[in-house]
Amino acid sequence: MADTQVFWGFHIYAQGDALVKQGYIALGWHEMGNMSAIPATRDAFKGKVAEVYGQKTHVANSAGQLFRFLHEMEEGHLIVYRSKVDRQIHIGRVTGPYQHRPDLNKEYCQVRPLKWLKTVPATQFSQGALYELGSALTLFQVRNYADEFRAALTGEAALPIDKDETVALVAEEVQQTTSDFILKQLSKNLKGYAFQAFVANLLETMGYRTHESPKGTDEGIDIIAHRDELKLEPPIIKVQVKSTDGSIGGPDVRALYGNLGSGEYGLLVSLGTFSRQAEDFARNKPNLRLIDGDELIDFVLEHYEQLDPRYKGMIPLKRVYIPEPVEQTAEAWQKTATAKTATAKG
Repeated sequence: MADTQVFWGFHIYAQGDALVKQGYIALGWHEMGNMSAIPATRDAFKGKVAEVYGQKTHVANSAGQLFRFLHEMEEGHLIVYRSKVDRQIHIGRVTGPYQHRPDLNKEYCQVRPLKWLKTVPATQFSQGALYELGSALTLFQVRNYADEFRAALTGEAALPIDKDETVALVAEEVQQTTSDFILKQLSKNLKGYAFQAFVANLLETMGYRTHESPKGTDEGIDIIAHRDELKLEPPIIKVQVKSTDGSIGGPDVRALYGNLGSGEYGLLVSLGTFSRQAEDFARNKPNLRLIDGDELIDFVLEHYEQLDPRYKGMIPLKRVYIPEPVEQTAEAWQKTATAKTATAKG
């Protein structure tokens, strides 16, 4: 008897929704044919996926999902499916083994039969539970919020929506995912002089005029930035960039500072981090500024719309709204109300 406490989540495109309602969990990968003949090992599934799709798909991810579908999912396991058609959370139980059924749907022909047990509005679940169902994988095991789906199935008390502590976790996860994506794209595509050009463009979006040092002649200074077109007004900012993902130590920071003349400022921009010695040295230098990878991302997000199109194409982003924790919203409203009251009294 399978462990009925195991929950699987899965996604399917709208055209496959009708098949799901007929009583099947249905996956794509129809080019794989009948997978029953593939030896029951992950390596065998990887080999078959690579044979069928070559480099057009992520072999490990695809093979892993298909292997779990055939050999780890068991009769009695529970399925959680969030339909985009009716915006409901459907919970069902697997009732049989894997079948290859192109007669049901040519595209979604990898199926397992199931019985739907309950349908619950998505609004009854925490933001964290809904976020877990938004996994990038088509098939995945629900782990973090399985208790919520189990409670919904048994009719236990729903989570108080006005006290959803997972909102902050989801917002943080979304922000971290975006930051990781930007940093990865910059690290992968911009090394050496390419990163220098990117930083120069970012500074220009902030209102600076920049001049990049020619290759091989920078002598420790990669960019000269200034506000005045004729360079007659201070400050002049001497910029050094580091495209490494590692930690920048004190010697690099001290070398930049040593290149500063009277009234000049130094800026060191890195995709990585700075050692404690580097930070300690810069902390007592009012004309020296360090920007690590995390802070660089903040500037990228703030000035993204003004970046050169080639960089926007490299790190494609779209503007979205994410949930804000109720406590933070209430605190912001309270500050606004207090400020208005103080203004009125003044």
